[in-house]
Amino acid sequence: MASAHHHGSPDGDDPAWTVRDSTRKEYPAFAAVFAEAIGMPVELLLDGERDFPSAEYDRSLVALDGERIVGTTTAYSLTLTVPGGPRRAAGITDVGVWPTHRRRGVLSALMRRQLADLRARGEKLAVLWSSEGGIYGRFGYGPAIRQFHATVPRAHAVLRPDAPRDPALTVELTDPGAVREEIEELHRRTAPLRNGQILRKPGWWGRLLHDAERDRRGAGPLRAALVRGPDRAEGYALYRVLHKWENGLPEGEVRAVEVVSATPAARVALYEHVFSRDLATEASLEHLAEDDPLTVLLANPRHLVRTGFDSLWVRLVDLPGALAERSYATPLDTVLEVTDRYAPWNAGRWRLRADGEGARAEATDEAPDLALDVSHLGAAHLGRGSLTGLVDAGLATEHTPGAAARLDTAMHVPRAPLCGTSF
Repeated sequence: MASAHHHGSPDGDDPAWTVRDSTRKEYPAFAAVFAEAIGMPVELLLDGERDFPSAEYDRSLVALDGERIVGTTTAYSLTLTVPGGPRRAAGITDVGVWPTHRRRGVLSALMRRQLADLRARGEKLAVLWSSEGGIYGRFGYGPAIRQFHATVPRAHAVLRPDAPRDPALTVELTDPGAVREEIEELHRRTAPLRNGQILRKPGWWGRLLHDAERDRRGAGPLRAALVRGPDRAEGYALYRVLHKWENGLPEGEVRAVEVVSATPAARVALYEHVFSRDLATEASLEHLAEDDPLTVLLANPRHLVRTGFDSLWVRLVDLPGALAERSYATPLDTVLEVTDRYAPWNAGRWRLRADGEGARAEATDEAPDLALDVSHLGAAHLGRGSLTGLVDAGLATEHTPGAAARLDTAMHVPRAPLCGTSF
């Protein structure tokens, strides 16, 4: 996860920090700096990488003060679902600056170098999870997904009578390892239905399903509820049960880590299974899209308590390439004037045209219809940002009336994006 503890120099000018590639041999020192920056035990990083290797050491960068590492960042090679289909993306993580070197331009130096490296690799998009929302906008990232955690009191966890229920479906409760192959196949099958999903590699599944005691937070072991139809699995839920009593009464909680379904009836079966566990007075569910079916399936949705947050932030590394590789809901012909402080190759005026045959963005000298920052396009890239809202706030400038609304309409997707994989 990207760290929240450093902002670069106040004036944005980088002092002469040396930024260079890191190595596998250097990983313990790299991990020590990142762990100190975000205040976590370094053993968590070292143990995780030992048990479930996923680091791409040739994509790691360090900033140096003399010979000492004072800043870190790395990238994963990801496949991300975007409007138009899965696309390559760089997943930025392990961003850290040694606490005594904050606000001195270390992060700025790392970000500049990293963006140049991503461009050289031909990656058009970069994405990250920001542990603090005030940092990454200045580096061109925009919050592209809002999602939520939910809690539902057991007494009110009743679905509508007309919710689709299929008697041909069965629910099996088991250890996740016993059905891992089916779980992975279901995720691959359903991920393209929501923009923002990351197609998980085997090592990522190992980390997700590894049931470490520290991840349980007092609850029991991770369980998998697998919904099967006549031909194949149709959904799964990964959850834990907290066993708790107060004053002689059960106060247990069901904590769902992930719910994935290929059909509406499978989703209903999973929710009704989670809500039916005995001795639980509350169910909590992590990583739900803003329009998750639960928001309309509950008989009384008022009892669904949501805690919203921004998850995935998106950055256009290659602006014309990224705009051309996504799909658009309506034909479009508009000129954008874009500012980009950390990737100057994106700055300038671009004519974006889209029709039924595809899209293209080309440099132009024509008068702009809309002036905005590259971070604003990143926030809109997965189909649910509001450029009109940015114009209303005075953060983007509309030179042609209705230009923002037309671009919003063209970029819009019907389903809210979701990212269920943090990194």
